[in-house]
Amino acid sequence: MSDDTAESESPTRYVESPIIMATVRVVAPFVFTFGLFVMFHGADSSGGGFQGGVIVGTVVLMLGMAFGIQTTREWVGPKLPVVLVGAGVLAFLLIGIGPVLLGGAFLEYHAYGVHHASKYGIELVELAIGLIVSGIVTGLFFVIAAGMRNSGGETA
Repeated sequence: MSDDTAESESPTRYVESPIIMATVRVVAPFVFTFGLFVMFHGADSSGGGFQGGVIVGTVVLMLGMAFGIQTTREWVGPKLPVVLVGAGVLAFLLIGIGPVLLGGAFLEYHAYGVHHASKYGIELVELAIGLIVSGIVTGLFFVIAAGMRNSGGETA
């Protein structure tokens, strides 16, 4: 099989679209900001860490669709999704275990002795959950985009 035939049969070929690239450049910061807004509003109204984390993770999906998955994977790096999940889990545990160390129960925010501790504690927990979810969404996107390999090493 010649190189030309192999390239034309590749299902993962990326085609640049200046319109999509320009649109994603404009829209991505607003989507990211909206995701953070949804994360922080979970304590007072509809929304929360899960919903906001999915919206923030969608920004990476948009970048991948506009600029190519491989380019986005190189830009994001292999460690960022893992760091996001790890930081989110660590933050959640620290927020929850802090009151236990101060003589309260797990996630008993008023043990911190801060005015409106419940409100701030819930917002920090929502942010931690958002970090976890956005890291998982980003990681799953890259794993699914990589495809599955059969025993011969070919993409299925």
